[in-house]
Amino acid sequence: MKRGTFQLMKSVNKSTILNKIRLCEPLSRAKIAQETGITPPTVSSIVKELIAENLVEESILGESRGGRKPTMLLIKRNGHYIIGIDAGSNVIKGVATDLVGTILSETEIKILPHISKEYFLQTLKEVARTIFSGIDDKKKIVGIGVAMHGVVDVSAGVSLYSSNSGLRDIPIKEELEKEFNVMVMVENNSRTMALGEYWFGDHEEVDSFVAINIGRGVGSGIVDKGRLYYGAQDIAGEMGHMVMDLDGRLCSCGNRGCFETFVTGDAIVNRAKEQIKDAPEGLTAEEVYLYAKENKSDYLAILEETGQLIGIGVVNLIHMLNPNKIVLGGGVLNSEEFLMPAIHRTIQERALTEKARKNTNIEVSMLGKNATILGAVALLLSEIF
Repeated sequence: MKRGTFQLMKSVNKSTILNKIRLCEPLSRAKIAQETGITPPTVSSIVKELIAENLVEESILGESRGGRKPTMLLIKRNGHYIIGIDAGSNVIKGVATDLVGTILSETEIKILPHISKEYFLQTLKEVARTIFSGIDDKKKIVGIGVAMHGVVDVSAGVSLYSSNSGLRDIPIKEELEKEFNVMVMVENNSRTMALGEYWFGDHEEVDSFVAINIGRGVGSGIVDKGRLYYGAQDIAGEMGHMVMDLDGRLCSCGNRGCFETFVTGDAIVNRAKEQIKDAPEGLTAEEVYLYAKENKSDYLAILEETGQLIGIGVVNLIHMLNPNKIVLGGGVLNSEEFLMPAIHRTIQERALTEKARKNTNIEVSMLGKNATILGAVALLLSEIF
């Protein structure tokens, strides 16, 4: 489905009604009119359009306070499908979902180190083809959302630079649209994680928060009043490249002492090798976690220090942006049981005001490894809803 198809369908009232059903289903026409202030005839007319467009369906009868029972409305799960792709530095994952983000099928392909641009695009297309092949009615596919690590030109759909692979100027949107003839949207993976949290992470009580993604790199996505914040030059959220030590370890970006060099999986391994005399040569971040679970004090200390360092980064974020909530995700947070106490303690020790210490909600993503790929799906859902 080409971009703009759903945008042409949308109006303010239509979007309001569709989102009301999405957030509060099952819902009657009368309840929609009551809670939105849109007149009952307008609600009925728009609902009729939404049913014709396979976005909404009628369901069970609701409770009645006298007279006929109202017909309840739901988002039509199988009315349309969305393909989400998480193009990570080690693996490319793909999923197909329905209109409420239920994962219907998934696949993944590991990618080799030191790959070429052509190999990357070929693997990306192979993942998309596999997901496409599992959907019988291709006309129901809204499009493809891609979460890409590194710096992304969102409007052009181009990966400008990936520090992990070293690749530049990958025309993801152009190549996928040419191959599959559907709308394609490309976004930085940390921002898509934030979008995934906003759509699916049960954060209805806040309209501004920051999601921090800590894995092989560090990035963050800023959601303000339900929308991603990009900044003047589209690099808002590059938290991993806040400089913490002028003379620190060399970062992949070329600077020294970036936050990323302190808290990623590789940083944890480097610190363990420097501080633990008998650390195995091929030590991994996962093994540091496993040794900590065995109550080995040296490895517990490494994760304690990592939690403190993450906490300092979070405090900096609180002082700069003062969000209602900060959501932590990514592979490093698999060690949350050892990291979170130190993170919380550091915030209590270092945040400027009592309100900031007490009222900033810090939590680990409930979506786990699916946060980013569901955010890629949400790129397309944002076009519909």
